Parts: sequence; structure tokens; C-alpha cells
Amino acid sequence: MALSLAASPTATPAHAYNIARDYSGPSFFDGWDYYGFWDNLTLSNVWWLNQTEATAEHLAYVNDAGRAILRVDNTTNVPEGQNRNTVRITTKDYFDYGSLWVFDATHLPYGCSVWPAFWTKGPTWPDNGEIDIVEGINLMTNNQMAIHTTDGCTTDKSIVETGNIGSMDCSTGSGCTVRETKDNSFGAGFAQAGGGVWATQFDVAGIYMWFWNRADVPQELTSNASSIDISSWGTPSASFPTTDNCNITKFFTPQQIVIDIALCGDWAGVQSIYQSSCDGTCNVAGPGSPAYDNAWFEINYVRAYTTGPPLPSATPTSTSASSTSVATVITTATAQHTGTTDTGNTNGAHRIGSSVCALALVASVLGVLVLS
Repeated sequence: MALSLAASPTATPAHAYNIARDYSGPSFFDGWDYYGFWDNLTLSNVWWLNQTEATAEHLAYVNDAGRAILRVDNTTNVPEGQNRNTVRITTKDYFDYGSLWVFDATHLPYGCSVWPAFWTKGPTWPDNGEIDIVEGINLMTNNQMAIHTTDGCTTDKSIVETGNIGSMDCSTGSGCTVRETKDNSFGAGFAQAGGGVWATQFDVAGIYMWFWNRADVPQELTSNASSIDISSWGTPSASFPTTDNCNITKFFTPQQIVIDIALCGDWAGVQSIYQSSCDGTCNVAGPGSPAYDNAWFEINYVRAYTTGPPLPSATPTSTSASSTSVATVITTATAQHTGTTDTGNTNGAHRIGSSVCALALVASVLGVLVLS
């Protein structure tokens, strides 16, 4: 029997989600590509190493606790004007509508000049959209969430969310932004509180993000359930619903998950922004320690869920598509950002998620979502 849910600025579809990808433990780095190039995207002062280099320099590894570490080089004495080594990784898989991404971390990079992010992107920026789930700079203490689109997508203050809305034009430099209001969502306080968990729903009805401090993580996530129901999660920290002002299906295509650390660049390094919490001028020169001793991710897991059935152990190159099936399609798209080609390795990329049937598309536009 079908259940009809009238869409509103606060409504999210109450799907059950099944595990599609689990990046954790000794095999965490399987299924990711390394960028292997300088930061030609945000013009920060880093060189994102390839996998061989990152492993050799001990900047990407799994620690004795079974957690993935991605870090900034804090030992090399970098000359003035040169870049410092760090890491950016991107999933080989693209995740379609009907996806849910969960990110569990115990430590986020922080410090003057440091700019970490856990985010997603389509093949071409900004045409296919960008979703910033975890992002902050310098000595910020609250996480900032955002979406970036081409012209024509806006949000407004009528949307109910627990975060504080900022910019409302998603095509501007900062995108549509929401600042987390819960304590310890970024910086030193995040690590001292034992970290936390984010979940992001990517659906034709909208994009929704939740954050929980360690003590408040939902039981279905702490129990590592392979199938989860999000209907009891309550109001998201950030909501970007499909509305007349922004039809998500117009501005977003299947997304890849990205984890990276930048330094300085066109947000953290802007002089007026940098000096609001740090002294002097942003630069990465010097021996690295102690400036970058806290510039590292420690990640319990990244998990991707879908409204379709669990994936088989060997991913097929294609499956039949329906509104509740997993569609896996080989793609070789080249991503772009700020007009610059993303030179990261995209070989072997896949597409995972629920295909968008005509009924779902029409329902999202009309503001009515039919759930089976």
C-alpha cells in the first residue's frame, strides 16, 4: 500500500536504506582515487599526493585502532612560496538519488591555514552540483554545510532546520550555507568530545544533513546495522528541499564523495578572514610542527546506503533500473571546479543508487512524494 507524504520545507521521505558501500578498517582506502596534483581548485598551498607518495610519506594509512588517517605533512621544512604535501581522495563510485552517506570521525583537521572538507561533487563543477557536509577553516568551532549550483537555485529563511542559515543564493562563491548550532561540531572541541557523526540524504525531494555528538548518535548507526530507517531522526541541521526556487533534480547529478585537506587558498587564506582568528598572513612555509600537528582526519568509517537492495559482493557493470533498484553504470566523466579540470584519477568510476522514475520526478515538482 502506497503512503502519500505532502512535501513541505521540513519534510523528508522516510525511506529504509540498505548498505551499498562500507569504507572502514584495513580496507578503508580501497575504492578511492588519489588526486595526485597541486590544488588547482581552491588555489590553496598544497600538493595532493598520489597513493604511492601518500603511503610512503605516511599521510594516508589505517592506524592501530583501525581508523583511517589522512594528514598534512608536519615534518618537512617547506621554503617560502612552495606547497606543503597532503591528501585528497575521491570515491570511484558515483551515488545517485536515493542515497544516504554517513561519516563517522573522531578527529578533524584544524589550525591556522587549515581547510578540511568532507563533501560531494558531480562530474562537472558547478553544473552537476556540490554538497559540503563537513567544512571549516582556521580556528572555527562550528561546522559549515552548503550546496553549490549554477544560477537559479536559492533557499530562504522559511525552511525549518536546526542550523543557522547564511547565504541564500546557491550560485554565489559561498553557495547556500548553514552553520551548525550544536556544540563541538568542529575544531579542538570536536576531538575533545570524542568526535561525532554526520548523515546526508540525497533525494529528489531534497538534500538533508544531520549531525550528532558522540553520545547522541542513533542506535541504528552505533549498532552498524546494514539497513536503517531515518524516519525518527527529527529536524536536520541543514535542509535544502526541492521547491519552486530550487528543483534538486535540475541542479544535481550523481555525486562522488571527496575527503581533502587544503591550506590557505581562496577561503582560509583570504587576509581579512584569516586575521579574524589568526595572526599575520596565511602561509605554509616553515618546519610544519607544531602548526600542523592537529591537521589530520581520524575516521571510523564512511558508509553509503541506498533505497535499493544491498549490493552484491561483486558489483555488476549494469542492472535493471527501477525506482527501488540499484543502478550501476561505468562512467569516465572528468570533474571540473572553478573552470579548472579536476585531474584526479577517475578510472573505474561507477554509478550507484536509485534511478529516478517519471513518477518520482513529477511528484517532487508538484510537492507530493509517493512512498512505496
